[in-house]
Amino acid sequence: MYPSDLASRISEWIRERVNEAGAQGVVLGMSGGLDSSVAAELCKKAFPDTTLGLIMPCGSRKEDVKHANMVAAQFGIETKEIDLSQIFTVLLKRLEVEEERENDVDANGNIAVANLKPRLRMICLYYFANKRNYLVVGTGNKSELSIGYFTKYGDGAADILPLGDLLKTEERKLADELGIPKEIIEKEPSAGLWEDQTDEAEIGMGYNVLDKILLALERGDLSGCEPELVDRVKRMMDASQHKRETIPVFKQS
Repeated sequence: MYPSDLASRISEWIRERVNEAGAQGVVLGMSGGLDSSVAAELCKKAFPDTTLGLIMPCGSRKEDVKHANMVAAQFGIETKEIDLSQIFTVLLKRLEVEEERENDVDANGNIAVANLKPRLRMICLYYFANKRNYLVVGTGNKSELSIGYFTKYGDGAADILPLGDLLKTEERKLADELGIPKEIIEKEPSAGLWEDQTDEAEIGMGYNVLDKILLALERGDLSGCEPELVDRVKRMMDASQHKRETIPVFKQS
């Protein structure tokens, strides 16, 4: 059964973590997608006067910027827009990335180039966190964290993860409860790392299927799950284990 007090519990958790750190508020990236929209509203509930949303287009779709601003306006969230497109282009030239690769980044091309975008955004988030004594709020959910579907030291870099124990399907229910616009809840999830990129195509299955498998793995009962997709999820979990662990440290003894 879906807990009706989930939003207030998460907001209180955010408040407690920030207060424990001696910080004064929170900053998060707002992409116009479901994850960041839900996280932003929960942050606003926790810190009505000290929540900052950064809108950081980097060759992004105009629709995404529009949706981020729509959520900010609806819930009264302070925002700053920082267009990283030109910085991204200059950085690629400094890194001597071939022009054809710059203009044709995809999952089978140069993921190193695509990952620069969330890492540039991370720089901005921590700049404002340092400047204002805020914590950086990550927007990753349990579905994506479990299989490593995030950029290490990019969107995976955060001080707290309020949605980290919610599956994508659970998050959609919470979004509806919070009053997130339907067009955001229903639009196809995308990290916007390259043209026509979608999360589900990159993962290789829909979130409904992924969440069913993750729950089945937790219960130890895989009946009703397609073996080939279960194996795919297991491989993604194993390959991304390093993303979820603390950095290994050599011990002298």
